[in-house]
Amino acid sequence: MTFTLKINGTDHQADVDDDTPLLWVLRDVLGMTGTKFGCGMALCGACTVHLDGNPIRSCITPVSIVGKSAITTIEAIGETAAGQKIQKAWLDLEVVQCGYCQSGQIMSATALLASNAHPSDSDIDAAMSGNICRCGTYGRIRAAIKHAAQQLTDAN
Repeated sequence: MTFTLKINGTDHQADVDDDTPLLWVLRDVLGMTGTKFGCGMALCGACTVHLDGNPIRSCITPVSIVGKSAITTIEAIGETAAGQKIQKAWLDLEVVQCGYCQSGQIMSATALLASNAHPSDSDIDAAMSGNICRCGTYGRIRAAIKHAAQQLTDAN
């Protein structure tokens, strides 16, 4: 079956079975390899993308339910104000250690800041709870989110 997906503002065609996970459409069919496979069960967050601005786990999202929704991946998140600030904060605070989980971390953090410009520690914990970092950079992730939130506030 052929699906037309709006990804990062551009329409893409994918001829796949309707139960194909969005992750594999992005990576294997369309060559967008920034979104990572981690666990395949929506437990680690490495595969996080945005569907109409909301973070979802693409490893368990069948392509058939996407419909006309807008998909944003790590490849385009820097085009948003929150995404740009998050990416810069990640670099400024040297969040990344191994980096494997970071695309999912950035996607979840960006969704948080897009909906809550002044997140508390508990807001950050709740938004990031589904993202696992095996290197344990949680303290730097929290600091980077707070830094990005301040940068967004200062810019406005």
